[in-house]
Amino acid sequence: MKNLSVATLLVISLVLFATCVDIAEAYSSSPPLPSPSPLVSAPPPLPPSKHLKLKPGMPQFCPYKCAHRCSRNPRDLCKKLCMHCCGVCKCVPIGPYGDKNQCPCYRDIKNRRGQSKCP
Repeated sequence: MKNLSVATLLVISLVLFATCVDIAEAYSSSPPLPSPSPLVSAPPPLPPSKHLKLKPGMPQFCPYKCAHRCSRNPRDLCKKLCMHCCGVCKCVPIGPYGDKNQCPCYRDIKNRRGQSKCP
């Protein structure tokens, strides 16, 4: 009886080993999974304008925020003034007609006549 038990255990262990080898081969031969897409997408392309160029010390977001801020204004003066104000204040209010209170420095820059310089 003892010999039969050892032989049975040997056969069972060989079958389990073969099954494990088959499973390992199946996983190793499967094609690699595609890499996940990055969570952060690239910023949208800027409309061509000579006034949306970064100057030294200016935050990277200035051209994008100023392009959006001046999107309803066809004049390049809006972009030029927005880029100046963004460079000084390091912020731009949200939206084309956003509340300037979001960025007090942007709101408080005045021209010689006492009017708001920043669009």
